[in-house]
Amino acid sequence: MEPSSAGVRKFVIPELVYGADAHRLVGHYANSFSLKKVLVVSDPGVEAVGWTDRVVAALAGAGVITVRFTGVTCNPKDHEVMAGAGLYRETGCDGIVAVGGGSPMDCAKGIGIVCTNEGHVLDYAGVDQIRQPMPPLICIPSTAGSAADVSQFAIITDTSAHTKMAIVSKSLVPDVALVDPSLTVTMPPDLTAFTGIDALVHAVEAFVSNASSPFTDLHALKAIGQVGGHLLGAFSDPLSLVHRDAMMFASTQAGFAFSNASLGAVHAMAHSLGGMLDAPHGACNAMLFERVVAFNFPAAPERYRKVAAALGADVAGCGDAEACGRLVEAIATLRGALGLTATLSGKGVSAAHLGGLAAKAMADACMVTNPRRPTQRDIEELYASAL
Repeated sequence: MEPSSAGVRKFVIPELVYGADAHRLVGHYANSFSLKKVLVVSDPGVEAVGWTDRVVAALAGAGVITVRFTGVTCNPKDHEVMAGAGLYRETGCDGIVAVGGGSPMDCAKGIGIVCTNEGHVLDYAGVDQIRQPMPPLICIPSTAGSAADVSQFAIITDTSAHTKMAIVSKSLVPDVALVDPSLTVTMPPDLTAFTGIDALVHAVEAFVSNASSPFTDLHALKAIGQVGGHLLGAFSDPLSLVHRDAMMFASTQAGFAFSNASLGAVHAMAHSLGGMLDAPHGACNAMLFERVVAFNFPAAPERYRKVAAALGADVAGCGDAEACGRLVEAIATLRGALGLTATLSGKGVSAAHLGGLAAKAMADACMVTNPRRPTQRDIEELYASAL
């Protein structure tokens, strides 16, 4: 790929340590920030499989006092963020360590925002609304998909409006990401599928984004190929470190890409849907992914052809319509092999919900960088096609 001639661009990524046992370095990094007492943000599932205890033990071994906050649910809620911020202040913490998937890491980011900027976490929805830097944040991901450990995004559920709000700021990039693929071997198959599809959507949407660049393209295409080559292996053979490492690498690469190129209509629509259903984010993505690809394809056919090739679909010599069909078929086949066959109607969504869902999706920050500018009616029709 040729260097960009579109002018100066800024890219943000955290300090990152990648590899087996990377999580054990958490005490070293806490000491490097001179932290005395940290809030460890996790969730009951991660705590149950032992990863939270391991991180707490590593911090204790470095002389760092820990306060646990594990009251985080799927799709972190605004009130959970506020409760965590209250605990941080009450106990005199001076830093945050997040252990888990996207929910604990996004909740930890929200807690950090509130602790230094005051007010309510939803006051900071949108792009570049954060004025004061957060406390030091160390992220240790236990899933391969969200890439919250390397991104400038936090997604928080507004429980009064029943929607998910995107907070986007370079201030949200963690200070350190300790990325240890071995933590992902405890993921159950459904979580492996959900998070793997999320990583794939991150990579595809970053690649076709109207804010993409040669830097993000390299990471996005690599991630697409890795997911295509290893997600089914990680799903069927969860103890395979080869597949788990490849998927964690894909998640990280996709994170680099979307954090700097943003996303598109799949995520905008999934945020709206996830806020209504309180369903796993990856499951929402899966129900919408191929439909948005078919809608967007005419706006970026050469980009989507490269996506198809990276995913292993043969589109050489095809016209655009056939190439689009083959890419959509490849996505549908992968989704089916992962058991992600749910429909919106099967989750309780009806035609009466579509206008409200579409209105919220149109207002989502991710819609701005979709390669094709839709109308609200277009989005309603895309939801309808997934009923």
